Amino acid sequence: MTLDEVMFEAEEKMQKTEDIVRQEFAGVRTSKATPALVDNIVVEVYGGAQMRLKELATITTPEPKVILIQPWDINNLHPIEKAIQKVNLGVNPVIDKKVIRIVLPDLSQERRQELVKLVHKMAEDGRVAIRHVRRDALEHIKALCKAGDITEDEKASAEKDIQKLTDEYIAKIDKHLAAKEKEIMTV
Repeated sequence: MTLDEVMFEAEEKMQKTEDIVRQEFAGVRTSKATPALVDNIVVEVYGGAQMRLKELATITTPEPKVILIQPWDINNLHPIEKAIQKVNLGVNPVIDKKVIRIVLPDLSQERRQELVKLVHKMAEDGRVAIRHVRRDALEHIKALCKAGDITEDEKASAEKDIQKLTDEYIAKIDKHLAAKEKEIMTV
């Protein structure tokens, strides 16, 4: 592996980590209904197959506090309802003919604080993952230097670049965290 490949791989992994954190944040409920709250719920259908809800139904938000789920196969209504209840979003799905309707109640201050703690943990997990990527990249850089593929100066420069990249992606996660926290706490 060359130095450029190490740098490219590190940035790519940090970018993926940031994307995962953003996706996790999207699944945390705020005061406004969004399909992202239920998109990735895993539903057991067709005799044991595991599929994400977005692969089984159309998910819309016709009103600010309502999520409407319309399965493409009517036989999936009850498995979808069960899966939503199982993930414990604090909502009760209601089957209304051929659709599932979820009405989001207003969040209590206590629940908002619990959600803020949850997103803080998600953000910290993201930061830890980015630090692991940094550690792996630094090990590769040291190995390249030890093998004589790069000079000490190149090693020092690459280490600085990896640290700069790490700081940049941790700052991005912190920015997403601040936005999500504000969104949760806004009444």
